[in-house]
Amino acid sequence: MNLKRTALFPMHQKYNGRMVDFGGWELPIQYESIIKEHHMVRKKAGLFDVSHMGEIEVRGEKAEAFLQYLLSNDINKIAPGQVQYNIMCYPDGGVVDDLLVYKYTTEHYLLVVNAANTDKDFEWIKENVFPGLEIKNFSDDYAQMAIQGPWAEQILQKLTDLELQSIKYYWFQANVEIAGKTAIISRTGYTGEDGFEIYLAPEDAIDVWEAILTAGGEDIAPIGLGARDSLRFEAKLPLYGQELGPDISPLEARLGIFVKFDCGDFIGREALLRQKESQPPRVQAELLMLERGIPRSHYEVCQEGKVIGQLSSGGLAPSLEKNLALALVDREYYQPGAEVEVMIRNKPVKAQIVTGAFYRKKTRAS
Repeated sequence: MNLKRTALFPMHQKYNGRMVDFGGWELPIQYESIIKEHHMVRKKAGLFDVSHMGEIEVRGEKAEAFLQYLLSNDINKIAPGQVQYNIMCYPDGGVVDDLLVYKYTTEHYLLVVNAANTDKDFEWIKENVFPGLEIKNFSDDYAQMAIQGPWAEQILQKLTDLELQSIKYYWFQANVEIAGKTAIISRTGYTGEDGFEIYLAPEDAIDVWEAILTAGGEDIAPIGLGARDSLRFEAKLPLYGQELGPDISPLEARLGIFVKFDCGDFIGREALLRQKESQPPRVQAELLMLERGIPRSHYEVCQEGKVIGQLSSGGLAPSLEKNLALALVDREYYQPGAEVEVMIRNKPVKAQIVTGAFYRKKTRAS
């Protein structure tokens, strides 16, 4: 099988990335060590290649009305230059994908979707599109990297004349020069830290990557997929295919804040409204492991010998030095403080349903 490679593949070779097959892409799982890279992002800054993500453009007079119907959040309330987290649902309330919406104008939007879902999402959007709109998959036209961590702003500021403090959280600026290259910069990310995501032409990616690492010196490092996952998990950020999916609704995943029932019809609204009124049969729970054992996704959760749910994500939260998990459990068994067992290699390991156990970012560095 021929794996796809991003424009930054030569950089992964140069910095000794350990390459793996990630959904058909050849990407680095780590460069040195996952734990070391994790702490680098939490304490200073890290640089990620996320060029495998998908970018789909929606243009036309009815673009805003269409996205309001396609997605669960309130598109009408975001301003030009703003980014919004959103969920795209099936009619039964299951999730097609979670994504970011970049608003240029009411007639021009960019959707940033999960890499493995790009083709599926593109087809779903075209199936439901309003007449007269132009939908284009521009994924091959973008490289994307993320600089994340408390020192991200001061490092990136060395490479641009734009005052980065002017970009608020979940806002973006187009046509910004970084190290002499034109890019889109957004104050977004997937680590639980401050930072920026940068979109630019694939042919410019290597120059900007090298410029960022040079500007940061010992205070930044390239970061692989392993730490990307541990960072997002530790910050309790959802991952499609684990916390969300065709059989897991946003209400079950505790993402109801992104489902706006009072903003008109959207795909999945009826099913989700019924689920809200009757309460979802399952609910996401935070688990703290009380005994030794590493929890992993798909492990069963039991109480008094009965299976009551399944882990969606789990593992060591390095910054907290705790083994934590997220689980989808039957609502009747969800009780903070209650003890449960996680089945690890057919052995019950004690855990507790808790709240507020996951990482919250520190104040942004000045």
